[in-house]
Amino acid sequence: MMISANRVAPPKSEDKPAGTIAGSLRRFGISEEDYMLPARHQIQMVSPDGALVPLDEQGTQPGHEYPIPADQELATAYEQLVIGRRVNDQNSALVRQGRMAVYPSSHGQEACQVAAALCLSGGDWMFPTYRDSVAIMARGVDPVQVMTLFRGDWHGGYNPNERNVGIQSTPLTTQLLHAVGVAHAAKLRGEETVVLAMCGDGATSEGDFHEALNFAAVFKLPVIFFVQNNKYAISVPLAHQSVAPSLAHKAVGYGMAGERVDGNDLVALLAVLGRAVKLAREGSGPLLVEAHTYRMQAHTNADDATRYREDSEVVEWQAKDPLARMRTYLTDRGLLDDAVESRIAERAEVVAAQLREGLSEDLSVDPQDLFKYVFSSPTRQLEEQSALLADELSREEATK
Repeated sequence: MMISANRVAPPKSEDKPAGTIAGSLRRFGISEEDYMLPARHQIQMVSPDGALVPLDEQGTQPGHEYPIPADQELATAYEQLVIGRRVNDQNSALVRQGRMAVYPSSHGQEACQVAAALCLSGGDWMFPTYRDSVAIMARGVDPVQVMTLFRGDWHGGYNPNERNVGIQSTPLTTQLLHAVGVAHAAKLRGEETVVLAMCGDGATSEGDFHEALNFAAVFKLPVIFFVQNNKYAISVPLAHQSVAPSLAHKAVGYGMAGERVDGNDLVALLAVLGRAVKLAREGSGPLLVEAHTYRMQAHTNADDATRYREDSEVVEWQAKDPLARMRTYLTDRGLLDDAVESRIAERAEVVAAQLREGLSEDLSVDPQDLFKYVFSSPTRQLEEQSALLADELSREEATK
């Protein structure tokens, strides 16, 4: 399958600040070093108890200030947050029922997922990881199609070109290279496409991470590298992966700007990612955003998280839950009441029912599909393997 960036009219040269990063420096009135280095503290706008953090405590500094997103944006994001939590709970139940082979839950990370989807325009691209199902659904992809991969089917479940969402990547960081490729194609065509490339903290230890960031920086590509730092690469804690001050600090080594944000603060995520996309679209080149969050549940249903982390650590992060935090904040702002909450819950139940119904259907599987779509013209080895399987199935059928 060929993935191409959407074609739009090439932007006029006068529409963009001159000199890419230089344009941002003039706008913010700061040095190149201050622009590239993340703020000294992570950006947080709403505290774990749901209260607005005073401006002088939000972690901002000159060139790193962020306004509160609009009320409508916050309301839309909260609805997607509720749906995302319900999706995670429903999918975990479907795994236990045998309707899905595996599910990497993003329970506790839903704020990152929602913000990633909502910060992009329709013509932009998203390249997700295996844990980013909620982000893909928030982007508008059919929920059952998203989960097709995890029921053990041979294909990814959805057409990437319909919503500009790459197929979920199980190998670490391969999606970052795909993202950079699409961004490069868009730039060569004069398009205004921005690409959001998602990964976890474990992915930053991979060679593909270096290659993707270096290529994007050298060619000044409109890519946002969004690192969801949930503290563990399966069972390996971050302290055993990197001793950098933060993963966001890695950006400056490639010549791009980095920022770190509270990954359980949906308000801050929308603000930080929103500005990153805007800067990339205006020609400032790639940026790296690190979100500090936590995987509340096991790596997948096949993982025993108690072998490498303490229950007390999980309890500590439960108090930072992004859903409870956003609910309190919106309620105190007068943007959420019982009627609105009930409507959102009903919408979430519709999506959960859609997943139950769609993933409970017994599908007719053709084993020969394993060989049909590997190459446009099957190789001799594939033809031999196909014939061998057909013979085995035929003899098995004859013994019934």
